[in-house]
Amino acid sequence: MSRSIVVTGAASGIGEAIASLLLQGGDHVTAMDLDAEALEAARVRSWAAYGQLLSLSRGDVTQSGDVKRTLHVAHARTGRLDVIVNNAGITGGPQALKLHQTSIEDFDQVWAVNGRGVFLMCRTALPLMLAQGGGVIVNIASVAGMVAFPERSAYSISKGAVVMLTKSIAVDYAAQGIRCNAVCPGMIDTPMTHWRLQQPELRARVVSRIPQGDVGSVLDVAHAVQFLASPQASYLHGSTLVVDGAYSSV
Repeated sequence: MSRSIVVTGAASGIGEAIASLLLQGGDHVTAMDLDAEALEAARVRSWAAYGQLLSLSRGDVTQSGDVKRTLHVAHARTGRLDVIVNNAGITGGPQALKLHQTSIEDFDQVWAVNGRGVFLMCRTALPLMLAQGGGVIVNIASVAGMVAFPERSAYSISKGAVVMLTKSIAVDYAAQGIRCNAVCPGMIDTPMTHWRLQQPELRARVVSRIPQGDVGSVLDVAHAVQFLASPQASYLHGSTLVVDGAYSSV
């Protein structure tokens, strides 16, 4: 049966790959992103073949009105909201900064997207899932939520919060048939990181810290999400699936 799924931050990178993989499986996907032009570009680039299975929703995950509209539109398509994938996230400013150097404005912006945004999506989705007797939430956290990234305190704090939010939801709602798990990617080659990985010295420095000896791809993360959203993961609650080439194991 085709499921109704919402993917945030879907216009590029990991979000685009997740949406594409789920569409390939025959699911109805509502792709949400702040950038309407980027969403349309992704539709042309990756999703043109999926027709009525795809809906685009321009929205800001930090705004409750946008979140409610997107989730209720997705629910109205099939009468269900089966899965939400909270992928939208930002790393902060271009400069690597320690906590005392991080502006309050930068911290608030990172927290608004990575923390508040996931909270709003989950808070709004849960009543719909409770009413239908179950559902699945997959949160894209980061290995930075498990081992702090140097000079990325705001990002690490926000992703640590996503890990604990995931566990909290699992504890409170597992008995009602709602599964909530997180994927923790390491260094993945995305539009957000590609500028860094294109520089040989920076890439070599990054790769030297990864036991597998290379960075990951967006499909590595998308396949992890596909599994967590599937019935095959029915006994996983509050788990953090790490996709990092053993970076966080060192």
